[in-house]
Amino acid sequence: MTSVRYPAVAGMFYPEDPVELDEMIRAFLASAAVEGPVPKAIVAPHAGYIYSGPVAASVYRLLIPAKDVIKRVVLLGPAHRVPFRGLAVPSVDFFITPLGTVAVDKAAIAKIADLPFVHASDLPHEPEHSLEVHLPFLQEVLEDFKVVPIVVGDATPKEVAQVLERLWGGPETLIVVSSDLSHYYDYETARRLDSATSRAIEELDPTRLHPESACGRIPVAGLLLAARKHGLKAKTVDLRNSGDTAGPKDQVVGYGAYAFF
Repeated sequence: MTSVRYPAVAGMFYPEDPVELDEMIRAFLASAAVEGPVPKAIVAPHAGYIYSGPVAASVYRLLIPAKDVIKRVVLLGPAHRVPFRGLAVPSVDFFITPLGTVAVDKAAIAKIADLPFVHASDLPHEPEHSLEVHLPFLQEVLEDFKVVPIVVGDATPKEVAQVLERLWGGPETLIVVSSDLSHYYDYETARRLDSATSRAIEELDPTRLHPESACGRIPVAGLLLAARKHGLKAKTVDLRNSGDTAGPKDQVVGYGAYAFF
């Protein structure tokens, strides 16, 4: 029997109506004046679209030239709702969004299933927004792909890097790490903290990432380890916060978009 994971935050983080959602993402992509090579991996934010959508679009736009090349997306994001040890992969066959269904790459999940810190569990996935909000962007910029959804709980960067190594693949495989940056500082403090985080990412130095740097610090740090091993370079594509997009400036959340080539 086919099993599915239904949206948890449609109508809250992004529009539930497929036409409205499609138009919103297309507008974000059209306004992102970014050019460059197709990245092997990206880091993008996961807040409500009115806050972080323009920042996410800036790096998703770079994927469009490879829309018919990328067939597998390894998508990692931090757990916000369900605490657990390790990394959680789902048992379901499809993730559903207002734009349609995305097949889960069961063959890829089988490649990491024997790792002792990888657990098959739908519980962390059901309420989690950090992966879900990226799927409509991926559906807009890619043509035919499967997803490897991984929620990262209490894990280490080395464990994340070990999973990425097994799933690295070639041009057909894209890695997406979901993370916001600093949370609830005033505007200028956030800009200072987020600039330091961006420099650490560009220099592939996970030791300079701290809990206040990013909510997805562990998966980001794991990507930095893997990127260093594979000789990639990182570039900051966009760096803003909610005070720049759609919120007040007394307490902001930072958003960065990064591409790895």
